[in-house]
Amino acid sequence: MCGIIGCLGDKIEPGLAQNMSNMLRHRGPDSQGEWREGDVWLAHRRLAIIDLSKTGHQPMVSPCGRYALTYNGEIYNYKLLRNELQSEGCTFNSSSDTEVALFACMKWGVETACKRFEGMFAFGFYDKVERTLCLARDPMGIKPLYYSHSGSRFAFSSELSPLLKLPWIDSSINEEGLFYYFRYLCVPAPISIINGAKKLPSGSILTFKNDKTTIFTYWDLEKVSAQARQAVQPISLSEATQELETKLTRSVQQHMQSDVPYGAFLSGGIDSSVIVALMQQASNHPVKTFSIGFKEQSHDESEAARKVASHLGTDHHEMILGAEDMIGLVPTVMDMFDEPFADNSSIPTYLVSKFARENVTVCLSGDGGDELFGGYPRYFWANRIEKIRKWLTPAGSKALASLLHLAPTVFWDKLVNPALGYRYSGSDGLARRVERFGAYVGSNRQLAYANTMSVWNNPSQLLDFTPTQTRGPETHCYPNYLWSEEMMLIDQWNYLQDDILTKVDRASMAVSLEARVPLLTHTMVEWSWQLDSSLKLAERGDRGKLVLRELLNKYVPSELIDRPKQGFGMPIEKWLRGPLKDWAESLLQPSDLTSSGLRSDIVKKIWDEHQSGQNRQAMLWSVLMYRQWQQRLGTG
Repeated sequence: MCGIIGCLGDKIEPGLAQNMSNMLRHRGPDSQGEWREGDVWLAHRRLAIIDLSKTGHQPMVSPCGRYALTYNGEIYNYKLLRNELQSEGCTFNSSSDTEVALFACMKWGVETACKRFEGMFAFGFYDKVERTLCLARDPMGIKPLYYSHSGSRFAFSSELSPLLKLPWIDSSINEEGLFYYFRYLCVPAPISIINGAKKLPSGSILTFKNDKTTIFTYWDLEKVSAQARQAVQPISLSEATQELETKLTRSVQQHMQSDVPYGAFLSGGIDSSVIVALMQQASNHPVKTFSIGFKEQSHDESEAARKVASHLGTDHHEMILGAEDMIGLVPTVMDMFDEPFADNSSIPTYLVSKFARENVTVCLSGDGGDELFGGYPRYFWANRIEKIRKWLTPAGSKALASLLHLAPTVFWDKLVNPALGYRYSGSDGLARRVERFGAYVGSNRQLAYANTMSVWNNPSQLLDFTPTQTRGPETHCYPNYLWSEEMMLIDQWNYLQDDILTKVDRASMAVSLEARVPLLTHTMVEWSWQLDSSLKLAERGDRGKLVLRELLNKYVPSELIDRPKQGFGMPIEKWLRGPLKDWAESLLQPSDLTSSGLRSDIVKKIWDEHQSGQNRQAMLWSVLMYRQWQQRLGTG
């Protein structure tokens, strides 16, 4: 994995160029390179994974000298494409996938090349004859790419921070970005937290020529899902399982290609266990697996991971953490994000990445299974709530929602949750799930997703600002889909890309670890939409991912897997009343909140409610992470 950066139309001084490149060193500590042509500067930081020799050095220039490429990612079918390009007359000097990407763009054009690539990537491809720059990003947005355009000047980077060093960039806060950050814990693409930069949408190609930019979508998730749903063929669960095994085995084997040590994250859940099972099936030696756990029972999955690892025979590594191990990290780990980001599972993701990096350079992950195959409770609830509404009037639905909200947080989390053995709570507590369920029941379908996924349902009360344009999940509506399918598609567009994949990229890259996601090749995504909903969601019980479960049962006994979904978070709710309280209060001083553009009276109210026993950790954490981001930039 690597860091890429470039600038056109403005000669970057060597000192500034080196500084900007150094800011991406964590993404590529093995080597650095740059290429200059007049007012064009491309640079690269390399984490060597395939072809460790100097022949894989970047930016890579074509033999004719016309084209230059700075590239981040992995193309897993590069050997097949290489053979095809050789048959068309290309002569290769390296065994790297970078050279395959370069020749593919030269011979076939950037659009066709991107459609042929299977993998994760973001790159800049420059044609010095046409004076044209093309930026491209993989179909699911696994790898990040920011850009900025001002008149004749254009710049791009794997992360936002280096662009802030440009003297011409508008670094003022994007109020829409801030509003939707507080709503969904992250800034939704294509905007960023500043007015002067944007994110290239997934599955897109940007062309910069004659001081103008155009963006073209070469892979459209909405169209792909619609076409796949029309082609759904009735097949049995066993037939679907066999197809999944064939396709996912191929993907896993491709993702295991590496010239450096590799392993896998293992939580003991369905998704990571499936990936590890197929890795071990394809390996001649025990696969290295990594997990971390917490001393708090409600957040610990280490025992489950240990049992799965033992059954599969992996070389398992685990680390158990307590509050004393985490407290000092919380205020500093979030510095790895260049935009405000408030998903607290980023901290354990960082820790397991750091732990794994002591042994390997590449780690496979099970991310994407929930969104593709129906793993979240909101998918189970959706179809049931639609049935409930058939015999409840709108007034009755709202009355039921109100009734669920009447019981205080302590009732659900301190009384009901332990009595149920924490089977339905997840990392946010049972009260949060009940709150979401009530919001689904009490809202119409069009508003339910936004209301239940929002942290601040109305960030305007915190910011005194109301956007004129909708962003993120609120821009999507698919009434012709089952409600559960609609939410899966919205999640794939938004939550998966803006939150989950952003978290995995930044947390792993912060320690120079390459994280790979075999479930999220575009071919796997397309195939998932060809499956009928009945192969994903059970009609009764909180059971999703039926086809994944069926596949895993071939390798791991069901009793090792069947347990409540916990998520990968931390007991932040508890810590904000204890060991993190002083740190939090230092960031929530009324004068500092006001200077940050936040309503200090609203924040104080939420803080007091949390200290009194109500669970307001998600709202508070979003404020704390924004304040910390401001401090890091020297503006807070």
